[in-house]
Amino acid sequence: MILMTYDVDFTQTKGSKRLRKVAKICEKYGVRVQNSVFEMIVDPAQLTQIKLLLKDAMDEDLDSIRIYRLGSKWEKKIETLGAKKGFDQDEPLIL
Repeated sequence: MILMTYDVDFTQTKGSKRLRKVAKICEKYGVRVQNSVFEMIVDPAQLTQIKLLLKDAMDEDLDSIRIYRLGSKWEKKIETLGAKKGFDQDEPLIL
């Protein structure tokens, strides 16, 4: 389990496009838990792929992406307060 956060500068014209690209990459691999925060259960190869995709999508001089590795016992490391309780990513999701 990793927690990924991003801050994309969109004060310039191309910023909004970069923001959408970064969000789409994160949505493909994880679950949005807050506006710019994603929880992802990925293996090392997937994480490498995500990082390559994100490096291509971002402007390294203006944007920032942070990756927190929570490990395999992540359930005990996450505490949620407030409205969005989330869901267990290991359990089946029934819509």
